[in-house]
Amino acid sequence: MLQSMTPPATAPGFDQRIGAVRRFSRFYTGIIGALQDGLLRSDFSLTEARVLYELANRDGVTASVLGRDLGLDPGYLSRILQRFAGDGLLARTVSGTDRRQSVLALTEAGHAAFAPLDRRSREEVGAMLDRLPQPAQHAVVAAMARIETLLGGTPSAPWRLRDPLPGEIGWVVSRHGALYAEEYGFDSRFEALVAQVAGAYLAAHDPARERCWIAERDGVPLGSIFLVRVDDDMARLRLLLVEPAARGLGIGKQGVAACIAFARAAGYRRITLWTNDVLVAARAIYQAAGFRLVASEPHSRFGPAMVGEDWDLTL
Repeated sequence: MLQSMTPPATAPGFDQRIGAVRRFSRFYTGIIGALQDGLLRSDFSLTEARVLYELANRDGVTASVLGRDLGLDPGYLSRILQRFAGDGLLARTVSGTDRRQSVLALTEAGHAAFAPLDRRSREEVGAMLDRLPQPAQHAVVAAMARIETLLGGTPSAPWRLRDPLPGEIGWVVSRHGALYAEEYGFDSRFEALVAQVAGAYLAAHDPARERCWIAERDGVPLGSIFLVRVDDDMARLRLLLVEPAARGLGIGKQGVAACIAFARAAGYRRITLWTNDVLVAARAIYQAAGFRLVASEPHSRFGPAMVGEDWDLTL
């Protein structure tokens, strides 16, 4: 929904961020034992163990699909599969849909070889987490899920809209301030406005007539939207946000739809909102949902010159 204005490679501190990612990679590969000759006290390298895992957990996979999904060189993967077959761990059958392809499957011996790897991996990760109190365990898992989401990993669950958890209203303020500064050049006055709106909601919202939704996947917040009371007949839609990595999933559209459905059920006759002309994607969502532009005025309340807009929807 928001688009970056600064090429990442020229952004301030980019080299430091590169260094931080490399440092974390060195740290994490060390603690999971990825640098050992045999992973998890086995005869398999890290790559071989990953191929073994995929074969144990996927049905009907071919070498070409496996290589593509794992990003492995075809020749390197072929040598691994030849070793597995030679050791009696792998069976190949001709594909029923393409006789040029072979379907791969672990033999009984292959599953027996994988079982201790899987058990030891669970035990080592369990031991690592067990050193931490439960809140810290949840924080580690959430941070990992956030990294996976931001880097485009395949999610283990679909995203959903839900009520905010403790601390997430603060996340709404923080992400609004950071993203709008980075992508539109908004100054701290915008973050102050968001903090004022969010604080008022926290302090005295009426659950029967006001709602906040957090879009979330795998415990990671992806976006937000609020509906707050103006008077008995009118509600205001506020603080629509979608994280850059989650744009295109329909979060904004479904968030607005949730606000409209809730407003109708709560007995409102109209929803209003204020936005700015630079928020092109958000404006398109509002228009598609039936909102109409009723007023506009140039301003520079947050630094850059823009046009503020009032939009209304009659329910």
